Amino acid sequence: MSLALAGCGGSADPANVPVNTNVSTTTAGASEFTEATAALSEGKRLMDENLTEQAIAALKRAVEIDPDLAEAYFHLGIAYDLLDMQNEREGIVVTQEPAPNSNSKKAEPKKTQSELAFEQAVKAYEKWIKANPKDDTAHYYLGRTYAKLMKDEEAEEAFQEAVKLKPDDTEYQTELGAILIKLAQYREAIKPLKKAIELDQANGRAIDLLEDAEAGRSRVDYVSANKNANTAGRNANANTSNSNTSSNSNTSSPTGPKPPEKPDPSRSKTPNPAPKGKKGDSQDGRPRTVPNKP
Repeated sequence: MSLALAGCGGSADPANVPVNTNVSTTTAGASEFTEATAALSEGKRLMDENLTEQAIAALKRAVEIDPDLAEAYFHLGIAYDLLDMQNEREGIVVTQEPAPNSNSKKAEPKKTQSELAFEQAVKAYEKWIKANPKDDTAHYYLGRTYAKLMKDEEAEEAFQEAVKLKPDDTEYQTELGAILIKLAQYREAIKPLKKAIELDQANGRAIDLLEDAEAGRSRVDYVSANKNANTAGRNANANTSNSNTSSNSNTSSPTGPKPPEKPDPSRSKTPNPAPKGKKGDSQDGRPRTVPNKP
């Protein structure tokens, strides 16, 4: 299996490359290539000249000759991205048919040619890396391919491995910082971006990304500080409320039966009136002796 890997300054990304619209849909002589690496080189040259459709034909020829040529799939995915951008600017709508044999009422659309090419690139890079785990360039391009597929966590893992194998590459450090920013890991992104600038002080992309990372870190720190302050305030209020509740419960009247009231000595009972004396009784009610008559 062969793997033709470009250096760090390979073909530019679609967002930065204008598309030449005055080209035919086929490349004369593309089928005449008998070596995959030669077809790949031609495809890259045509992309540099903005001859996107001709580049696609040459790159397709490269993967026909060598289905394991990872870099050809990678550049083919970029070329299809460029072609999609061209169609969008010209108002050409490419309808994506639903996937066949789908029982879902909302079947997902078929994948774009670009996505399919990048997926093939992932397979080819992973196959190569399995046999050549110390190939830093393969890990780097695997990371870029995952990033194209919006698989940021997988991209980060690949870039981390590339940086580990070759820490003095400014592009590796830059791409690692960029993907960490996409993952909102701003604090972690600062270190590789500073390293990238240290390796190349003219690395404008790393400089811009470093500003973004530091700004993101400041935002996260600000939000975290406010969150901690609010949490502390709620806890203080909760403690105060619990304290008040405990105090009130200690001073409240018991709910059990009340003990009998003790008599108040200050209250004197009104004495019962003396009974009226009966006949033969003295005034005080005691019996008296009545003398017998003579």
